[in-house]
Amino acid sequence: MLGIVAIHVGTVVAIVRGATWKLAALAAATYFVRMFAITAVYHRYFSHRSYRTSRGLQFLLALLGTTATQKGPLWWGGTHRVHHKYSDTERDVHSPLRRGFWYAHIGWWLGREHEELDLKRIPDFAGFPELRWLDRYHVVGPLGMIALLFALGGYDAFLWGYVVSTCALMHGTFTINSLAHVFGSRRYATTDTSRNNFWLALITLGEGWHNNHHHYMSSANQGFFWWEIDVSFYILRGMEKLGLIWDLRTAPAHVLQRNLIKEVGERSPLLAPQAAPVEPLDAPPLGRPSLGDV
Repeated sequence: MLGIVAIHVGTVVAIVRGATWKLAALAAATYFVRMFAITAVYHRYFSHRSYRTSRGLQFLLALLGTTATQKGPLWWGGTHRVHHKYSDTERDVHSPLRRGFWYAHIGWWLGREHEELDLKRIPDFAGFPELRWLDRYHVVGPLGMIALLFALGGYDAFLWGYVVSTCALMHGTFTINSLAHVFGSRRYATTDTSRNNFWLALITLGEGWHNNHHHYMSSANQGFFWWEIDVSFYILRGMEKLGLIWDLRTAPAHVLQRNLIKEVGERSPLLAPQAAPVEPLDAPPLGRPSLGDV
């Protein structure tokens, strides 16, 4: 709670002090890099394993993710898997339909109900001791980033490169929890209330295509069609071409045409109480990662 308050107070202080174009650009750059770390690493890799990489790069990407100040990769990935398992039910971690906007946006984060790490939720990555260490000491990333910003640009660089950027990043990420199940369009008949939202996709580098994601969660691209902007996926595709990652999953063509609402009707119990249940589509598992090379 104190950390959240400090971030918001610091953001107000930064705005009052004012910013140069360089400071604004710094804030935008650190927002972009860390949003990619959350969306492409914490979410699409640790939560859904939509691609593979080496053990060394796995750790470096996880370390980059910690700079977002959203805890460690095992906690983040494991908690997100609970959201998918119980999406929009009473056991969902952050359903706005069940607990309201405030709780879904940030209340769940502030409370103690979900703060403990349960390794049973993410056994495929829990076997890596370096990831368990990083999850325990996830503050190493933010502290290292803060030290670097102070060294490069002093107090104002810290305020804009970390504080303002982190505040925006936090709320940008959390809009998927609080808004992407309320505002937008639905293409697929998922059993939850997930929606596709162009504006949320812009600020989160592609996460706003949330109904697509709940339809086929293993896909590395959440923008299933060319007009659905997904910046995180574009970067992942570039990393694949460089040989940094491989086995990049995308939704098969036949999956894109299954369970379309226009053909089968609405199947979310919250949106159509008499709807028949439908199982979410997903890809077969890649197999448990090896401790030598994942």
